[in-house]
Amino acid sequence: MKEILKPGIEHSFTFSIDESKLVPALYPESDEFKVMPNVFATGFMVGLIEWTCIQALNPYLDWPEEQTVGTHIDVNHVAATPPGLEVTARVKLVEVDGRKLVFEVEAHDGIDLITRGKHERFIIDKGKFDLKLQEKSMAKSA
Repeated sequence: MKEILKPGIEHSFTFSIDESKLVPALYPESDEFKVMPNVFATGFMVGLIEWTCIQALNPYLDWPEEQTVGTHIDVNHVAATPPGLEVTARVKLVEVDGRKLVFEVEAHDGIDLITRGKHERFIIDKGKFDLKLQEKSMAKSA
């Protein structure tokens, strides 16, 4: 983590919503999701927020050796977004506590505010993280 990683960093990212980001596409093997409305899925919305935070942070990390993982999300989803609209996610880093990072987040679809809340990420050493995952996979196999 570079010394310049401090609260106040802001970033926005705009993404066009197509059929692949709608509720029925969230888990294609789910019969329940297949009959849900064709609107931007909350799960994909969370992913867009995470992606925007990653983009905001990467210039301040020793990427790709240092990365961040999401550890907490507290958002609402207050407006439906049909395909064809663009969603802009805006994030602001409001807290740096060691390797824990807290963002204020929101997203708008050009017509409505669709979400607002907070998101926490944690800085990881990718090599150490992968080693722990490998150990966990091996423990499962044993």
